[in-house]
Amino acid sequence: MVPAYKDRLKLVVSDGGNGPFGVLVSTAPPGATPTHLRKNFDSQVRLKRQLEELLEHTQVLMREAEYVRDAFWSKADRSSHEKYAQTVEPYREYFYNEVIGRFDLPLGPFNARSRQVYDMPKYTGYEVQLDVFDDVFAYGILLVPKDIEPGERRPVVVCQHGLEGRPQDVADPNINHRAYHQYGCQLAERGFVVYAPQNPYIFEDRFRTLQRKLNPLRASLFSIISRQHRQILNWLGSLPSVDPSRIGFYGLSYGGKSAMRLPALLEGYALSICSGDFNDWVRKNVSTDFNASYMFTGEWEIFEWDLGHTFNYAEMAYLIFPRPFMVERGHHDGVGIDPWVAYEYAKVRHIYDELGLGDRTEIEYFNGPHEINGQGTYEFLHKHLAWPK
Repeated sequence: MVPAYKDRLKLVVSDGGNGPFGVLVSTAPPGATPTHLRKNFDSQVRLKRQLEELLEHTQVLMREAEYVRDAFWSKADRSSHEKYAQTVEPYREYFYNEVIGRFDLPLGPFNARSRQVYDMPKYTGYEVQLDVFDDVFAYGILLVPKDIEPGERRPVVVCQHGLEGRPQDVADPNINHRAYHQYGCQLAERGFVVYAPQNPYIFEDRFRTLQRKLNPLRASLFSIISRQHRQILNWLGSLPSVDPSRIGFYGLSYGGKSAMRLPALLEGYALSICSGDFNDWVRKNVSTDFNASYMFTGEWEIFEWDLGHTFNYAEMAYLIFPRPFMVERGHHDGVGIDPWVAYEYAKVRHIYDELGLGDRTEIEYFNGPHEINGQGTYEFLHKHLAWPK
C-alpha cells in the first residue's frame, strides 16, 4: 500500500535522503535572509556587460562567416564555365534541401480558371487561379499584349510584389502604387507578356505563424512559394503565346527576396532582377550596429537556417549564374547602404567576369528611394529576353 505524502516524506528523511524515492530532501535549517555586503554594487551594470559580451560574440561570428562561406564554396570549380555548371549543382541541392526546405509533393493538373478584368488599348488582363497540390493554389494577374500574331511566342516577365502586396499593386492599370509605378502595365505596353503572382507574405503575423509552423518541418515559406512558382512556370510555358525559354523574374522588396531565391532554385527562370532588396544579407539580418537590421524590426520570420556559413546574396546569385542577373538600387533606399550593396555585388560581378560572362550582369544605382526605377532594368529585359524596344 502506498503511504500517504507525509508518511513518504518521513521515510525519505529517516533514510538519510536516499530512501525508496531516491530524493535528497535534507536541508540546512532556516536562517537569516542573505544580505549584500558589497557597497554601491549595481547588478544592472554587470547584466549589461554580460549582454554586450554575448552580442559581441554574435558580431564576431557574423564577421568571420564570410571566410566560412569561402571554405564551404571551395568545391565549386571556376576553371571553366562547364566545370562550374557541374560542380555548382550540389550547392543548389543543399540550398533547397537544407536552407529553404523542399516539398516534393507531386504537382497536380493546372485546372486553370480565369476571368477577364482589364481591357486596355494595348493589352488584356485576366485573373488566373491554378491548382498546385492539395490545399495550395497559385493566384495572379496575366497581362497579354493585343498585337501577338498567331503562332508568335513572346517573352514573359514575372513581376513580383513585396511585403503585404497584391498583384493589383503591380499590374492593375487603375492603381499607381508609389513604389511599383505600374511596372507590370508598362512592360505589357512594351510588348512583354506579364504575370504578377500573389505570394503568401500577407496578413501580417498570420503568414509569420505559418513560417513558424514550417520551420520544425525543416521548411519555410519559400518551400511552398517555390512549388507555386514551379506550377506557374509550367503553366506559362504551356500557353501558345509564350516562349518558355524566355521567362524572366523582376521583384521589388520581398519580391527582391523572391528574386534571389526562386531563380536560384528554378532554372526555368531565364534571368532575375532584384530590386530594393539586394544587400550584404547576413549583415542585414544580424548586425546590431545598423538601425535597419532585422534585429530591430518586426519581421521575425526573416531568418533562415545557417545562411552565414552557406549562402549570402552573392552565393545565391552564384546559383543563378550563367543566367543574366541584375540589381536595381536606390541611393536613398533604407533597406541597406550603398557600400554594403556594392561590396556584395562585387563578388557577383567577379564570378561572371571570371567565367567570361561579365556582360550578363549589371547594377543600376538611381537617385531615389525604395521603388521600381524602370530604366536600366527595362533595357536589361529587352536585351536578355531578346525583345525589341
